[in-house]
Amino acid sequence: MSNVISAFKAFAADEGGVTAIEYGLIAALVGVAVAATAKTLGGDLSAVFGNVSGKLKDAIK
Repeated sequence: MSNVISAFKAFAADEGGVTAIEYGLIAALVGVAVAATAKTLGGDLSAVFGNVSGKLKDAIK
């Protein structure tokens, strides 16, 4: 039983790989933020490009 307890304590104290997991979580969070921003601004950006396109077409006529 003491072997199991000592193995668990050693596992809990081991911090190897924690940094990689933290970087993975940060990257996932940044990805979610970028996706949310793109979705939010996507319609507005499309409207801006449509407006510019329309004005350029009118200027060419």
